[in-house]
Amino acid sequence: QVQLVESGGGLVQAGGSLRLSCAASGDTMCISVMGWYRQTPGKERELVADITSGGVTNYADSVKGRFTIARDNAKNTHYLQMNSLKPEDTAVYYCNAALGTCYSPSLDYWGQGTQVTVSS
Repeated sequence: QVQLVESGGGLVQAGGSLRLSCAASGDTMCISVMGWYRQTPGKERELVADITSGGVTNYADSVKGRFTIARDNAKNTHYLQMNSLKPEDTAVYYCNAALGTCYSPSLDYWGQGTQVTVSS
């Protein structure tokens, strides 16, 4: 099992920045991919960005060039730096950890979610 604790959401004006953090504990050696997803009411949860244990990153087209995902393996923490925020980035952001190193198929764990609100 893995426990994920998120922090860093809040309210920001358009054009501003926020940084989300997600700290993992438990069976962290099993984590292969860590990522961030977001969800708005009435819509499915969508991938924002993810990063492998080797540092390979993947971004949604809508955030490329504005968001950066990073991972500190020593601290079992990953971060999402969000710059040039837009009102359409408003959502609940969820931290995700995929335990692909130990399980096939991979097991997914989720954080509790943190609200990001971007005002126009």
